[in-house]
Parts: sequence; structure tokens; C-alpha cells
Amino acid sequence: MIASIQRDWFSNVRADLLAGLVVALALIPEAIAFSIIAGVDPKVGLYASFCIAVVIAFVGGRPGMISAATGAMALLMVTLVKEHGLEYLLAATLLTGVLQIVAGFLRLGDLMRFVSRSVVTGFVNALAILIFMAQLPELTNVTWPVYAMTAGGLGIIYLFPLLPGIGRSLPSPLVCIVVMTAIAMFLDLDIRTVSDMGELPDTLPVFLWPDVPWNLETLKIILPYAVGLAIVGLLESMMTAAIVDDLTDSSSDRNRECKGQGVANIASGLLGGMAGCAMIGQSIINVKSGGRGRLSTFTAGGLLLIMVVFLDDWIGQIPMAALVAVMIMVSIGTFSWESLKNLKTHPLSSNIVMVATVAVVVATHNLAIGVFVGVLLASLFFANKIGRFMVVKSELEDSEGNHRRYRVVGQVFFASAEDFMAAFDFKEVLDTVTIDLSQAHFWDITSVGALDKTVIRFRREGTAVTIEGMNEATRTVVDRFGVHDKPEEVEKLLAGH
Repeated sequence: MIASIQRDWFSNVRADLLAGLVVALALIPEAIAFSIIAGVDPKVGLYASFCIAVVIAFVGGRPGMISAATGAMALLMVTLVKEHGLEYLLAATLLTGVLQIVAGFLRLGDLMRFVSRSVVTGFVNALAILIFMAQLPELTNVTWPVYAMTAGGLGIIYLFPLLPGIGRSLPSPLVCIVVMTAIAMFLDLDIRTVSDMGELPDTLPVFLWPDVPWNLETLKIILPYAVGLAIVGLLESMMTAAIVDDLTDSSSDRNRECKGQGVANIASGLLGGMAGCAMIGQSIINVKSGGRGRLSTFTAGGLLLIMVVFLDDWIGQIPMAALVAVMIMVSIGTFSWESLKNLKTHPLSSNIVMVATVAVVVATHNLAIGVFVGVLLASLFFANKIGRFMVVKSELEDSEGNHRRYRVVGQVFFASAEDFMAAFDFKEVLDTVTIDLSQAHFWDITSVGALDKTVIRFRREGTAVTIEGMNEATRTVVDRFGVHDKPEEVEKLLAGH
């Protein structure tokens, strides 16, 4: 226990503190923007980001990952806020947290093992594109100083680490923000700043129980939104955790993360904040700035609140161009450039899954839909591929040609059941047929149904059928769902035809 606390909290103190500071600065405009998307006051997103980051630092399953208010979650709240108001949003946030905790206890985080590498790559690439596209409004129809500041910020981010001695001692995104802010203030440049995004709160958050009638009618209103928020939040968090796992060569507790996200969202709702989840952009900023432990996440949330409440005059003067430079760095670093080269060498099916995930996410701006499409395509390609590996071989086993042995090799399930049946010659005149399943595995009721039909059709032709070699798992599913060795069930089946 003590060793775990030491590893997660105090093994990387200096880098975690500095990384947390960079993330806190990057969170401010994001939280304000997401509040505007959801149709609520900026303080709702800022309070949510502070609360979720601090709470998840203690209860989350992925050290070093940043969770806060996000755009994907904000988009799901728009209609609820517009039709029913903020109080119902807070109630939905509480219910979202409860559903996510239940998902954690049901171990739904383990479902991430069904997400293929192609889907993860597509998710990462799509998110990189969306992060870059989100910066374009700050670079459109603006004066030349904005472009100069952005270019200068990118120069600092990429060149500062090359300086001998101090280059590795400070996170270059932090240096970028500080230097660009100083230049903008010294030259009194007329460019867009954080304060132009919206009014920063001037008070600490307080406990706030949603002022809604707690009855079945309210549940009917908030449940559909809470379910959507819970699913999208967990999906983004699980995908982000997988990416941070890769970046840090470590592993995360996905089911603990589900519970942690739920606890954080409940806390957010009770402090007047909106629902949130893991943020891949800020998580990558954290990792690339040296953050690895829970202290970086806690620092990001704590400093966020301190800065917006007590240092709002200074924070408000940060030029958006500096933060745009940081997010462009995130976009470039997030995109899997190797995946472009792999298009020539990877299987066509993997490329289709990756490209489809990217296309759907970018087109819909909904990460959940894109990942769902990617997982669905990957599953279909996999089922088709495995189905092709099933073969049925046959040979006559006596000199008179009255006994044929069929040897089934491979996986028999819904995708290969039709090919399984097509491999048998029911018109051949035989006394006996042996179906050898010692090298086969039957997985579902479709495959068992195909076996039943095969046996029954042979028997209709007057051929005796023997089945041998079933492994234990196959025998279990055949005994449970098969009817070929149950005369009464066979009669019912025949009568049905």
C-alpha cells in the first residue's frame, strides 16, 4: 500500500508539478469553450474540470491521465439544458456517475479487449484531426500578430528542448505560454486572450443539490441523457487510458477507472459542474511534459481552481495564440504518422477499419459513433476471416464404399455454418457416415443447428450417422441446444418443416 502511494504520488514530484501547471493553463479555455457548447455558464465547465481532475487523481485507475469537462460530453447536454435548464443537467450528471460506478462493478471496462489496434489507431488519428480543426477558428480572419505568435510558440515548443542544460529541465509548452504572454503584454498586442473566451468565476464552488422534483417523471427526462453521457464518458476514458498506457509503457485498472469516473462525476454534479471524462489532448500534454503520477492530475485540477479564482487578472491575459500552439503540438504528437506508412503493408481489412473510424469520427464529431463503427467492421472482418479457416475433408473407409468419414477442421459458428453444411454430399448412397469433430470447435446455436440439420438430412436418406471426437466445450453446447439425438425434438423440427 505504502509502496503504491509512493510510486503513484511521489516518484516524479518535480515533473508532475510542472506538467500539472501546463495542463491547468490548457484546461481553462477548453473548459470555457465546452461550457459554451453545452449552453451553460463558463463556471460550470471550470468547476467541473477542477472537481473531476482532483477527485480522479485519488480514485481513478490510470495515473497521469487527465479528466475534466469535454466537448464530446458537452454536445450530449445541449438539448437537456435548452429544454429543462441547468438543474436537470446537474441531476443527469449525478445519475451519470451512478451508472458509471455500476459499470465498474459489472467489470465493463474489460470490454476494451474487443477494441482492435486498428480502431485505436483510427480513434487517435481522428482525435488529432479534431484537435487541429478546433484551433482553426483562432487562426481564421485574424491579424498577422496572431500568426506570428502561433509560429513563435511552436518554435519554442520544438526548439527549447534542444537547448543544452535547461532544455530538458522545463516543459517547453509551459515556456511557450509564459514567454508568449510576456511578449503580448510588453508589446500590448491587440489579440484574443483567455479573458475574451468568457468571464472567469470569482468564488469557490459550493455544495449544490439539484433543485428538481425527484420523482419518476424527472427520471424519465434525465435517464436517456445520463445513459448517453455514461457510455460516451467511459468509452473516451477507456480509449484514452489505452493510449496513455502505450505512451508510458504501463498498465491501468480499467474497472477502477470506470468507478473513479463515476465518483468524479457525482462530485462534479454536487459542486455545480457538468459531467466529464478523460481528455486525450490534455493527457498527452501531461505525458509529454513529464507527468506520470497522480500528483500531476491533482496539481492540474488544484491549480486550475486557484488560477481562475485568485489569479484571474493574470490568467485572462494569456494569448489564445500560445494555447493554440500548444494544442497544435498535441495534434501533431497525437497523430500516428506511422499508420500512413503501414497502409502499404497492413491487411486491407485493417486499413478499412482504421480509415472508417477516422472518417466517421471526423464527420460526426462523435467519438463513440466512430469507435462503434470501427469495432463493428473489425468484428465482421474477423468473423469472415475465421470462418474461412473451417474446412471439411472426407474419405471412404471401406472397400465397398458404404462408409464415408467427414473430418471437420476449424471453428464452426454463425459465419461458417453455411459452408459447413455445403461440404456434405447428402445424395451419395451410403450405409453409414462418421462426422469426426476432434479438430473442430462449435461455438453457438447457429453451428449446432447446422450440425442438427446435417445429421437429420443424412438420416432422411437412410444413412446412419455417428458423431465422434467432440471436445468438452463443443459437447456442452451440443448437449444443451442440439436436437439430432432427441427423437421428440426431431419430430417437432420435422413437423415444423
